[in-house]
Amino acid sequence: MEPILLLAHTEADGTLAKPALEALGAALSLGGELNVGLVGAEVQPAANQISGAGAKRILGVAGEAFSQPRYATDAAAAEAICRAAGAGIVLAPSTSRWSRALPGVAYRLGGRVDTHSTGLELRNGAPAVTRWFYRQRMEAVLSREQRPWVVLLDPGCFAAWSGPAGTATVENVPVEAPPTRTTVTGVQAPKADEQTIRPDAKLLFVAGAGWTKKQADGAIHGREAETLILGFLRTTKSSLGGSKSLVDASGEGEAVLGFMTHLNQIGQTGSTPRHRKGLSTCCHGEEPHVVGWRFVNERRAINLDPNCGWARGKADVVYVADAFEVMRHVNQLLGA
Repeated sequence: MEPILLLAHTEADGTLAKPALEALGAALSLGGELNVGLVGAEVQPAANQISGAGAKRILGVAGEAFSQPRYATDAAAAEAICRAAGAGIVLAPSTSRWSRALPGVAYRLGGRVDTHSTGLELRNGAPAVTRWFYRQRMEAVLSREQRPWVVLLDPGCFAAWSGPAGTATVENVPVEAPPTRTTVTGVQAPKADEQTIRPDAKLLFVAGAGWTKKQADGAIHGREAETLILGFLRTTKSSLGGSKSLVDASGEGEAVLGFMTHLNQIGQTGSTPRHRKGLSTCCHGEEPHVVGWRFVNERRAINLDPNCGWARGKADVVYVADAFEVMRHVNQLLGA
């Protein structure tokens, strides 16, 4: 097995987040010599965190210039580490930071890149990656002869490495930070209770367009819908998803849920969640939406239509009921 380089960027506290630890676990599953490249304001805490992983070398590019995600600085740091390591296989977590920078790095190195990989294994002694095509309807297994081969691994697809922390030696890779035109003055983030996208949550709650349509009394109850949904999310700490028809409603001048954006979209043109359980409400379960639930293990749905798409073998349990009434009762039981 040829040498492998794992690229990871540190968080604000200098440690590695779960996607990086998942990529480390995937890299170790291949066997062979492993090198690790770290980028961030400081990398020693991250190196100590994974000191027990058995990496032959830990290369680092550290400094204030590399603390924030920018294409210019991230690409320069990643390129320098790749050249110093000389590995033919470069693995990295598919974070927004690496997804933006590493394709360009592969071009600079004369290599190839594959993104959104969901599987990694050895076949005939060579690494092979799995990814989905055609809106997640076709699964392909890819291998390449070009080197270096940069592979971005989707979070949630691999078991995260865990081990005791220790003390590691970091080889500093000299990099002259390129000039930048942006300055980060601070971070604005919603309060924890206002955060609706929680990738690590056990439950995915999906709202369909039915929440913003006329109800049995002929009126739209958008305010109540927001209260019921947000009450459930805050109490259960579940993640929020939305059907395409619901997130598109804002551009069509229709009633909308104020906290729902296109980032919440689940489906063939949206995200593909990997939560253990999923609850769909006021959504008919059409194929374009359901395809986004491919990796959700347990599926349940609430819909007034007993012949909706969810009832046609796409859900484990379908509650034929009014979602407003059901969620009112559920929130009462939860004390929301």
